[in-house]
Amino acid sequence: MHRIDYPAVGETLYEGRLANGLPVFVVPKPGYRKAFAAFVTNYGSADRRFTLGGERKDTPAGVAHYLEHKMFDMPEGSALMAMDAAGANANAFTSEAMTAYYFSCTRNFDEDLRTLLRFVSTPWYTQESVDKERGIISQEIRMYEDDPDDQVYMELMRLLFAENPLRDDVAGTVESIREITPQVLYDCHKVFYHPSNMALCVVGDADPEAVERAAEELLTKESAPLPGRDYGPAESLEPVKARSERVMEVSAPVFLGGFKLGHASTGPEAQRERLTAGLALRCLYGRSSPVYLDLYGKGLLNATFGCSADYAAGEGFVVFGGESRDPDAAVEALLAGAESVAREGFDRSLFQRQKKAAYGGQLRALGDFRSLGISLAEGCFAGYQPLDSFEALEAITCDDASAWVRDHVAAGRTALSIIRPKEADA
Repeated sequence: MHRIDYPAVGETLYEGRLANGLPVFVVPKPGYRKAFAAFVTNYGSADRRFTLGGERKDTPAGVAHYLEHKMFDMPEGSALMAMDAAGANANAFTSEAMTAYYFSCTRNFDEDLRTLLRFVSTPWYTQESVDKERGIISQEIRMYEDDPDDQVYMELMRLLFAENPLRDDVAGTVESIREITPQVLYDCHKVFYHPSNMALCVVGDADPEAVERAAEELLTKESAPLPGRDYGPAESLEPVKARSERVMEVSAPVFLGGFKLGHASTGPEAQRERLTAGLALRCLYGRSSPVYLDLYGKGLLNATFGCSADYAAGEGFVVFGGESRDPDAAVEALLAGAESVAREGFDRSLFQRQKKAAYGGQLRALGDFRSLGISLAEGCFAGYQPLDSFEALEAITCDDASAWVRDHVAAGRTALSIIRPKEADA
């Protein structure tokens, strides 16, 4: 494996690629008892349409999430129970962009790593187990339908995107998952769970060569072509619809605003774009920004407010929001703050403070093994190395952040999703 040292932050990365195409990343943490490993596939809920070998495939909404539920099943029993018995804390998640299976442990790391590699690479689905899981996932979907946070977000996605599958919930719908059969699961596992479309990431007191050796022994030796993904026609920067309101059981109005950033780039440029967006949003709407402090003081925002730039399904987009007694007034003021920055730029002392804070946040994240491990996979799939972000962040200037706001934040490109309490409707 190839060793890369990052003396400025005291980290070392070992990276390699197996003959089957699997990228392997290990960040050793000598002296730590805890270790973390993630086996991640570049396959999320938005990857519903794809082409392989010239043949077009179209799958129901929710397959990636359904697969996540079923992957812990093995012919000999539950892999989750086996890892729990070995002392590991194992789990998984599905997002729009990826599915990750991971564990942390303080002993038996080699045994747990082999179990992880075996169960993720071994599909085993019966009609009976798939039918049983359908009932469980249907209940989960209905819980999401009653969750204001999930609903305000999904409505915003439908306001922003005309065709992109980001419009659809990660779990799918009760109707769409009825179309999921064992054969659908086997087909999607074969395409997306091949090592060439995955990444193995380890953080902890682990031997890089032993990690690579385990993957070589347990996984297929053959390489495979990557699927061609289809997210639908190119999206414009304008939202499909500017506004949506609904009523649910909430104690105070909840809102999410958002806007599209356009096509998500890959490679080193993607890293710079994402860091610039994050830094600009910290300066614009972060907890110590003038806009946030002013609206917090007026009671228009509270500690639930948050803002982030996200990238999935070939698109970049920004989401901001939280609770507010007057969402329209809050969004109007937030956009007015962006207009002011577009005209005058950021205060340079504010920018330097936020840049130092962002750098410090990245340093602290190095101690969060799960966060670091998942970020290694995210960077791999987007074509950049997350540990290069410290150097990349240093190169971003106040003018860069101001230009980002000027180029991307505009009232006419913003959509607003609001959920109001039932008594307000009455």
